[in-house]
Amino acid sequence: MNITEVYDIIIIGGGPAGMAAGIYSSRKKMKTFLITKDLKGQMKWATHVENYPGTKNISGLDLVKDFEDHLREYDAEIILNEVVQIKKENKMFEVIDKDGRRHIGLSVLIASGANPRTIDVSGEKEYLGKGVAYCTTCDAPFFKDKIVAVIGGGNSGFQAAEELLKYASKVYLLERNDELRADQYVIDQLKDQIEIITSAEIKSIEGNNFVEKIIYEDKKSKKTHSINLSGVFILSGTQPATTFIKELVDFDDKKKIVIDLSNRTKTDGLFSAGDCSNIPYNQIIIAAGEGAKAALSAYDYLREIKK
Repeated sequence: MNITEVYDIIIIGGGPAGMAAGIYSSRKKMKTFLITKDLKGQMKWATHVENYPGTKNISGLDLVKDFEDHLREYDAEIILNEVVQIKKENKMFEVIDKDGRRHIGLSVLIASGANPRTIDVSGEKEYLGKGVAYCTTCDAPFFKDKIVAVIGGGNSGFQAAEELLKYASKVYLLERNDELRADQYVIDQLKDQIEIITSAEIKSIEGNNFVEKIIYEDKKSKKTHSINLSGVFILSGTQPATTFIKELVDFDDKKKIVIDLSNRTKTDGLFSAGDCSNIPYNQIIIAAGEGAKAALSAYDYLREIKK
């Protein structure tokens, strides 16, 4: 390993976990390097955030800006790039980005988050934040007395529908398969309160400035149908953004990185936080807290190896 510059910690990810970790590690005077595809994370999908303490109502993008402004008050080095591989040799970590550059650190914190499984139809990207959403907890209250649809018939889809019933005037749930994937108990709890459509292949999301309808095809009859509505919540699941890390960590059955209570992985000096790790809830405040905790754990680790 040809070493040029060594960082105390390399943080991978620029969402709430990564930026909180960057703030904490910088305040501890750790030589901090943060690499991320963007300084936004999943917060950028939230039209409004009403459950972050101290901010009664803020857009996801405004909250992102507050996080970034706070982080940039410190001297952490930040680059926008994507990590493709992590290696460890002689107690040193080598983080390789997609341009082939190698970054060396005494510790690494993986806070790369998760990506929603998109349905890849026309209108999905165009109406993101304009009726298309991935986070029910964040956005459900803004569809009061509106007609909405949930795409996805698994447990997460039904949980989203249950949350939306508190606000929306009508909730559709569409599943592309012939059978629902949620637990039968969950289905039984809601089947009389929402309209369930199976064998529904979504073709497009349409509107003007905001979502106005979805078009789907009945896979059995091959007939095309449309539903007039104001919101589309895509709950096809998320996928942890961890393809760049393999043998240095263990994964649970959801492909999330297994950590202990101090955010340590099975590899000494390698930590994880946020939605890419096996914490039970995916919320901004939880990810930020986990990022802070992981940075403090890394600080303790560095104190030990530098003795």
